Amino acid sequence: MSQNVSISTLDPAIHRTVDLLERLFPAPRCFGIRLWDGTELPAHGHPSFHLVLNHAGALRRMFKAPVELSLGEAFILNDFDIEGDIFSAFSLMESIVTRSFSAGEIVGIGLGLSALPASGLARAQGRGPAQLRGAVHSRERDLVAVQYHYDVGNDFYSLWLDRNLQYSCGYFPSGTEDLDAAQEGKMEHICRKLRLQPGERLLDIGCGWGGLARYAAKNYGVEVLGVTLSKNQKAYADEQIARAGSFDGLRTTLQDRVAVELKDYRDLGDASFDKIVSVGMFEHVGRTHLPEYFAHAYRLLKPGGLFLNHGISRRAGTEEDRQGFVQQRIFGRGTFLQRYIFPDAELIPVSDVNVMAENAGFEVRDVENLREHYALTLRHWVKGLAKRRKEAVKVSDEVTYRTWRLYMSASAHGFESGNINVNQTLLTKMTRDGKSNVPFSRADLYAQG
Repeated sequence: MSQNVSISTLDPAIHRTVDLLERLFPAPRCFGIRLWDGTELPAHGHPSFHLVLNHAGALRRMFKAPVELSLGEAFILNDFDIEGDIFSAFSLMESIVTRSFSAGEIVGIGLGLSALPASGLARAQGRGPAQLRGAVHSRERDLVAVQYHYDVGNDFYSLWLDRNLQYSCGYFPSGTEDLDAAQEGKMEHICRKLRLQPGERLLDIGCGWGGLARYAAKNYGVEVLGVTLSKNQKAYADEQIARAGSFDGLRTTLQDRVAVELKDYRDLGDASFDKIVSVGMFEHVGRTHLPEYFAHAYRLLKPGGLFLNHGISRRAGTEEDRQGFVQQRIFGRGTFLQRYIFPDAELIPVSDVNVMAENAGFEVRDVENLREHYALTLRHWVKGLAKRRKEAVKVSDEVTYRTWRLYMSASAHGFESGNINVNQTLLTKMTRDGKSNVPFSRADLYAQG
């Protein structure tokens, strides 16, 4: 037991908890720990955050196998809290999930945890885990999975997203842009990569709240069809399209150029498009269905057309690839994400994804990694959510607030550490004579004005 801790209480739960904490987080620590009775385990130097255990059974709930799921549930249900810089806490939590414990250490920690109280404070009430049935990635199951996350409520997302409700990484050329400017910069960057021309038809797969569709129609004169599986997103997009007035001096309105449909991309039939974009959607497709995803996009795209596929990937060769069966059962990497955030979603190395695109017939023209941009975006989101905490809880509940605070902070750490990436891949469907319709230079992407 640490020599820095003075414990006067006779409560055995305090002694057992402190002993376990010293095993799990040996000194010197860069963070402080506070127990439910006020007992403090000090940090070495100035603490970047405090780990706060809210009751005697907290540690037992936190480290029940699978650990990643239990840690996540214990946080969102208020068994413990993180006071201070929540971002810096995730290197600590990741070290627990990825640390190589000996069999003896695991047994000792397990016995210590089982000696703690099995119950504690009543857990926070609110949004529960996803309840999915049926074949994975069937249309019916995908609909439920997507709505579980995206239909939390437009009022909730509006509190901390930018004015166009862009729920993907912004683009920060200097790193100092505010969130609104970064998200508009992202939409401009995408439109330039697609080399959009007036009169072209653009398909937006997984169009979200319709911000990119509206931007492309207004600024590039294209006709846009957006598809989403979220009822709330479609309702918001329809409202924004209807409210927009004319914008080019010719009495043209967004209703003339933009339509959003509640539809699975697999049900688009014989439609044909000059350009296709998909932002933050293909993570929901799953590895086994990616060949189908790219085959559908290839069929929908005209020869010579461009497809920009933007989405999160994981770095190849990460700990997830090396996990054995026992480690997965104990630590369960990805289990919290699957239960409470993005059920049935799967992150795949971009190298694997682009091979599947090539196998579908596409030519890979450009790949850009924007992970630092996503880390900055997430920091903006977490800060904005914390600033509007009371309102967020009012329009959702405490569990939802804590869930988004946790997953977005953890994601920021993932991007900053390089464990996950976000890539924009520009694909082309070549013409029969091999033309790609891509300029020789990228200079047009960065031209001013």
